Amino acid sequence: MAVTRLEVTAREPYWGGHPFGDTGAYEKVSGRLHFAVDPAHPANAPVADLSLAPLNADGMVSFSAGFRLLQPVDPARGNRNLLSYVVNRGRQVIPFNRPTPEVDPSETLDPGDGFLMRRGWTVAWCGWQWDVIDDPVLVGLDAPVAINPDGTPASTEIVVQFQPSEIHADQELSHWPQHPAPGRSRFYRHRPYPTADLHDQSATMTVRDWPGGPRTVVPRGSWAFAREIDGHAVADAMFVRLDGGFLPGRIYEVRYRTDRCPVAGTGFVAIRDVATFLRLGGEEDGNPAAGRLDHAFAYGISQCGRFLRDYLHAGMNIDELGNRAYDGILPHVAGARRGEFNHRGAQPSVQHVFGAGHLPPFATDPVPDLAFGLLDNQRRRGGVPKVVSTNSSSEYWRSEATLTHTDLAGLRDVPVAPEERVYLFAGTQHGPGTVPLMTETPYGAAGTHAFNVVDYSPLMRSALVHLERWVCEGVEPPASAVPRLGNGTAVPRETVLATLACLPGMSPADAAHLPSLPRFDPGPVSADGVVRIPGDGESWGAYPSYVSAVDADGNEVAGWRLPDLSVPLGTHTGWNPRAPHTGAPDQLLDMIGSTIPFAVDEASRIASGDPRPSILARYPDRASYLERVAAAADRAIANGHVLAEDRDLLVRLASDRWDAFVGHA
Repeated sequence: MAVTRLEVTAREPYWGGHPFGDTGAYEKVSGRLHFAVDPAHPANAPVADLSLAPLNADGMVSFSAGFRLLQPVDPARGNRNLLSYVVNRGRQVIPFNRPTPEVDPSETLDPGDGFLMRRGWTVAWCGWQWDVIDDPVLVGLDAPVAINPDGTPASTEIVVQFQPSEIHADQELSHWPQHPAPGRSRFYRHRPYPTADLHDQSATMTVRDWPGGPRTVVPRGSWAFAREIDGHAVADAMFVRLDGGFLPGRIYEVRYRTDRCPVAGTGFVAIRDVATFLRLGGEEDGNPAAGRLDHAFAYGISQCGRFLRDYLHAGMNIDELGNRAYDGILPHVAGARRGEFNHRGAQPSVQHVFGAGHLPPFATDPVPDLAFGLLDNQRRRGGVPKVVSTNSSSEYWRSEATLTHTDLAGLRDVPVAPEERVYLFAGTQHGPGTVPLMTETPYGAAGTHAFNVVDYSPLMRSALVHLERWVCEGVEPPASAVPRLGNGTAVPRETVLATLACLPGMSPADAAHLPSLPRFDPGPVSADGVVRIPGDGESWGAYPSYVSAVDADGNEVAGWRLPDLSVPLGTHTGWNPRAPHTGAPDQLLDMIGSTIPFAVDEASRIASGDPRPSILARYPDRASYLERVAAAADRAIANGHVLAEDRDLLVRLASDRWDAFVGHA
């Protein structure tokens, strides 16, 4: 077993010893896990550059990771299941509990409504990401650094891309999806790859106006590896500074060489071995959960959902002793992509720079035009888990989620693997929505429309319970529910944009400038995983991108539909154009959807030219509206999309939206 030691820094009652239903009180264990792995073992063969990591006295590769554990004080009252939460950018929060966790994490781990605790789950957090900054409330990985056999540092080219929402003088060489300006939040930073040479004249910077647009080279003399302090440029290997500043809406790309290359794929090992340590390790191994667990599940959101897809693609779910690490895996809002998690120069937080994570396979099983699937390596090694893959509408608009259930040409539907279910949460954005209506995040990203308000957390909880029952009881989940070409529920994005163009206040994006996954022959992928990116003069092409068709109200018809869509107060989308003041208003605000409420009454509807019937024309009053919501909730429960215990929650959420859109009429 690769875990050699758990260094416990605190073991204490959780949340003041508060009891959670029949499970009772929980305890919290904090510390650091220490690992030592054999670089020659076949189970570790997929880890890029592991053979270049320094060896300890026993000939093993050592590293460590932050660790947190919540478990019932009384083992007999737990459900004997481990949920390993793959932490998103190091931020420890409790998933599935409501309300949705705060954007900025804290050490307190607020239990919210205690959903997981009431059900008796043991929950673990283990660092896997080398570029998490040092901060007491973040859980990261101290990865080994690759060294060439001659003792020189391993090196590689790095590509960093960013699209500001406001002008700023300098940019740290790291990635965050919505690119907040410097100083917005310490949790929106990551460790960059430093340039190997501050004066490297071969380093390049380009700028373009949209993701697939032509690049313009920024003269080397007008930018530098530097940051601005008190109006002056100060050399810094972690930053770039541009004369005149970086402009809102423009897409900048910097290419340079680094000579510090952490072995990023040890994050796979950490996530694998924390599960087998907790489930199979004994008290003599220092395991605080010894004898408590029968099954292990992994859950990852967004970046971490892509991590889990890549983990399975690498075939990492079998440890050095031949144990299956996870029985069930739930990658959420990952789309069809993987990411930069296991090659030299990997940037775990990047998602837009085209690289190994954007290459096929996308579907779990082979498709007619590709002879291998995402699970093929895991099948050869053994230990294939049950998988429930869930996506919001945003992943169909920005991450080509249809490629998980169509062929590469976009001509036909393909079945998902027998070990997998795939669900679209219709009419939702990347993260659960909320009221009141807002158009700007706390960190500077802003949309043209109000943000999507649909809270899909009830669907998420149901998906987890279905996966749990599938693994533990053999109860099959509902059939996959996604847009299909065969029944006309999957349509091009342009079709939906044209349908919704008549809505008042609608500001449709330019279909030519929507994000797309380029279809290109990358040429040979080098041993360190670097992918050759097409130049401006080459034909990129793109994989087809389909989204759900919409009904007469503009709401999606495929997937799992909440009462927000079946008993609507507005149109809910998975996309939202960037606000004009942030630049590039014809492009989409990453990960954010829209809610465009119906007019309250017919007079307002007629005055605005809204073709959708008004709210009060549909529902005479609040009581009749909530009565219809309750009936829709009952149908969702009967279909297995929502848990019976969340019926009242659905009605309460609908009540909040009525109050926000209509008032107390």
